[in-house]
Amino acid sequence: MRIALFITCLSDTLFPDTGRATVDVLRRLGHEVVFPEAQTCCGQMHANSGYQVEAVPLARRFVRIFGDPSFDAIVTPSGSCAAMVHEQYPRLAALGDDARLADAIAELAPRVFELSQFLVDRLGVEDVGAVFPHRVTYHPTCHSLRLLKVADAPLRLLRAVRDIDLVELPAATTCCGFGGTFAIKNAETSTAMLTDKVSAVLHTGAEVCTGLDNSCLLHIGGGLSRQRSGVRAVHLAEILASGA
Repeated sequence: MRIALFITCLSDTLFPDTGRATVDVLRRLGHEVVFPEAQTCCGQMHANSGYQVEAVPLARRFVRIFGDPSFDAIVTPSGSCAAMVHEQYPRLAALGDDARLADAIAELAPRVFELSQFLVDRLGVEDVGAVFPHRVTYHPTCHSLRLLKVADAPLRLLRAVRDIDLVELPAATTCCGFGGTFAIKNAETSTAMLTDKVSAVLHTGAEVCTGLDNSCLLHIGGGLSRQRSGVRAVHLAEILASGA
């Protein structure tokens, strides 16, 4: 299968190891991975900040770059950005009164997957050959849980990792408080939500907190670091790429 990597802005800028790990996992399973170098922001930051009209050209650009019919799938290590394509792009096309864009999105969106969703639901794979001898807890990020409906795909992948000690996170479905610019515009509320999430992570005794979005892991990891807890925030892709 020929797969295009949709890396996302945050991973490209701050967490390049997540992108490399995604490529490693997909190649280990025998797939060709292509990185379209012309890719830019998908427009989520603009759309979620009230600049929806300004996000329309970015949606057009995304479709132009990733609409290559030779790509069997477009895979991203981000539930948030995958949800942008599935949930917000049709609305942006309507906002821009662009029927051609709407048709292109309808054709492209079924080929856009968050990584765990692609592995479990599209490929039917749970064991990717990973080894990770650490105590791990999983935080289901809001967009992956509520918009993409990835369900237990990440947990099924984690349970198949050799030597892992996977522990349940209390109140797992509660938001960590990041929410993009929400953490900036509503800092006090965001911090209170983060405090609850960090407390839940520490309660598990885990060495690592994992999830599908580096944005949320950045937020949680910052809270864990400020408490000098020694607990790391690690993207699921990096766990799946480890040890083989």
